Amino acid sequence: MNNQNFFVAGTDTGVGKTVLSLLIMQFFYNNGFSPFYLKPFQTGCVNPYDEDSDARFIYSNIGRLKGEDPGESVIYCFNNPKAPYFAARDAGRLNDIDVGSINEILEQKAGVFNPVILEGAGGVFVPIDEKNLMIDLIELTASRPIIAARAGLGTINHTLLTINALRQRGIEPIGIVFIDPDEKPAHPDMIRENMEAIRLFSGIEVAGVIGRIEDFSRPQERYYEIIGKIFGKSTVIGQGR
Repeated sequence: MNNQNFFVAGTDTGVGKTVLSLLIMQFFYNNGFSPFYLKPFQTGCVNPYDEDSDARFIYSNIGRLKGEDPGESVIYCFNNPKAPYFAARDAGRLNDIDVGSINEILEQKAGVFNPVILEGAGGVFVPIDEKNLMIDLIELTASRPIIAARAGLGTINHTLLTINALRQRGIEPIGIVFIDPDEKPAHPDMIRENMEAIRLFSGIEVAGVIGRIEDFSRPQERYYEIIGKIFGKSTVIGQGR
């Protein structure tokens, strides 16, 4: 396949973008590709190596990445758990943010790895700096978004709003995945109704539900099947490199 960039976009903060990113990375490794995980903005952690680092979580749960440097996957890291704009301002580093440099780094990684999996911070309207939102980064990087959404109450509104925002920019999501990690999962009837509403009003099928995972280094095989539905339909699966 030709090099492509995929962007894991959330309907909100804390919806499971990093878990979905991990599954996508593992899926591509399992299919003979050499993917790369890129987190342009990480907030709520001291550095890429601390316990709250998304990159550390990814690297710790992929055998091929153990011993590699999670810092390679993080461009901007800010301590306060806020939108990047405010977290950077709190740190006195707002002027450090250069959205154009993110695309340069992405192009460098795409020259070595295939595909590049970017993960956003929060939802698509989260501010990056004084001029740009997360959706602007999706557009700038020409990435194909995959939406991570909650499985339960409220997800219809949040998911349809996210899809509508992307489509207003001429960006078509390639898939939607529900994340439902709680010990008490959402009721199956509610999940079915949520899926039905999203399909009815957006035309996009929800690929499936990622439930609780006990061992992130060895997720349930059925979750890879959900990821496969997305990339099968988007015709990106071919010969790995």
